[in-house]
Amino acid sequence: MNKQTSPSPPHSLKRLLHKKVIPFLIVILIGFVIWIIPHPDEVSAEAWQLLAIFVATIVGVVVKPLPIGAIAIIAMSFATLTKTLTLENVLGGFSNNVVWLVLFAFFIARGFIRTGLGTRIAYIFVAILGKKTLGLSYGLVATEFILSPAIPSVTARAGGVVFPVLQSLARSFGSDPEHQTQKKIGAYLTKVIYQASVISSTMFLTAMAANPVVVTLTKQAGYSISWGKWALGALVPGLISLIFMPYFIYKIYPPQIKDTPDAPKIAKEHLSQMGPLKKEEWMMLGIFILLLILWIFGPFLSMHATVAAMIGVSLLLILGVIHWHDVIKDDKAWNTFIWFATLIMLASYLNNLGLVSWFSKQMVVAVGGMPWQGAFALLAFIYFYSHYFFASNLAHVGAMYPAFLMVALGVGTPPGLAIPVLAYSSSLFGGLTHYGSGPAPLFYGSGYVSVKSWWYVALMVSFLNIIVWFGFGSIWWKLLGFW
Repeated sequence: MNKQTSPSPPHSLKRLLHKKVIPFLIVILIGFVIWIIPHPDEVSAEAWQLLAIFVATIVGVVVKPLPIGAIAIIAMSFATLTKTLTLENVLGGFSNNVVWLVLFAFFIARGFIRTGLGTRIAYIFVAILGKKTLGLSYGLVATEFILSPAIPSVTARAGGVVFPVLQSLARSFGSDPEHQTQKKIGAYLTKVIYQASVISSTMFLTAMAANPVVVTLTKQAGYSISWGKWALGALVPGLISLIFMPYFIYKIYPPQIKDTPDAPKIAKEHLSQMGPLKKEEWMMLGIFILLLILWIFGPFLSMHATVAAMIGVSLLLILGVIHWHDVIKDDKAWNTFIWFATLIMLASYLNNLGLVSWFSKQMVVAVGGMPWQGAFALLAFIYFYSHYFFASNLAHVGAMYPAFLMVALGVGTPPGLAIPVLAYSSSLFGGLTHYGSGPAPLFYGSGYVSVKSWWYVALMVSFLNIIVWFGFGSIWWKLLGFW
């Protein structure tokens, strides 16, 4: 009689275990362990319980057993159920004006994508600058830069608008991972445009969803950053980075094809197929310019950036550039809205309950005796390169920014230096890994760049960014009177 063996679990069950059950158990276990650890005498029970919920939420954002919006709702439910926070407390994040700014900016971004204006801008730059590979990269970088103030989802901007153009151009020159020809031009362009998306995300408050979180957490520490001040502080180091980065990668990770005489022709063919600017594109362009004016001069007009974004969305709806069903069906926008509000709420109450202040005091003691320059340099270095352990800019910011800012200020670092270094790092460190920000898996998943090459080039670029942003940047901030 043959011995019968138990049938192996169906593929769907294995997938469920790996994708849902195991990650969810990890989240629960980590939260439970922190919950039961005796809290320090200086920390209240409520603060320690909220820390457990907060850490579990951050881990949930990283391992994603459920969509992060669902993780956020579970976190709110648990905080209320355990009476760690009241219902009014957990819903308070949805009244934050910065949360609404991000939501409205997503709807504005949909206008760029729906009208095709973003793609048109990309091909215009390629037609002008694309005769050589280096020039072609600058054309795509310029597109990233132009679109970044109005598209807060770097995934939508870099992945939804620029990346398809990049792939089309690479394949037109015979650069395709399937044929082992990725190094012809595609690998170089992939690394350049991904790093450009990181830099452009750093330059504007509305260029990346985590930036407004930084502003909110900075405000809780007693300091404010307007849209214009953020952009002004990033202007010089950002432009220097965007100018030097493509050439730097060109030298350390060169493409095999140096000349691309057909690129402008290809771009012009695409532009010809698109035809002249449509009415909707003209309206989108006009509203975009209006928004830039309102965001830049908002403080002088006594207009909050969120109000300006609300006006922009209203005009897009009235003029029919986007439709109400576009707004309702934008699941990425509403998903971001929910987890963004939740994370801000959790971080706010960690601060209000005194946990951030307690942690900051412990860190100050740890670096005690060091001059503030050395202590801050160490803090900034740890904050930047600890992103190797994060798969989300937002998770990193929520977990570490408030504490590191408080410690930096506690050791005597001038606020006008500490805030921009940590704030701009909160976008720049997304370039370190192939999982470090939203579009990273998309760019890496295209197959043009190996893990080894990705990490090597990213590390070299991080050194360049640190020199530019925190070397030249600190001089620029000094001239502006920030510190």
